[in-house]
Amino acid sequence: MSSDLEVSALAINVTIPQELRWTDTRRGEEFMLSTLNVRLLPDGHLATKAYGRPVAGGRGAYVSFPVPDRPELAALIADAASRAGALWAAHRGLG
Repeated sequence: MSSDLEVSALAINVTIPQELRWTDTRRGEEFMLSTLNVRLLPDGHLATKAYGRPVAGGRGAYVSFPVPDRPELAALIADAASRAGALWAAHRGLG
């Protein structure tokens, strides 16, 4: 394996369990946050955004929001990153 191989992005999408979901408002419209996008930064830290759709339904945009500082969400993010790492490490090559 080449240690100088440049990997430009490592990101995962995580479904937020129903009991941890929350709503937020953008431009007067309420959104239900249901997915996290978690990125591994070059320094080894994680960055995340939450995504959701309008509560009222319709064809509203899929909009990103900051993730609240809640211990249960931090645990979900850490667990998801660890699980993704294990899955990547166990890959079986191209199918």
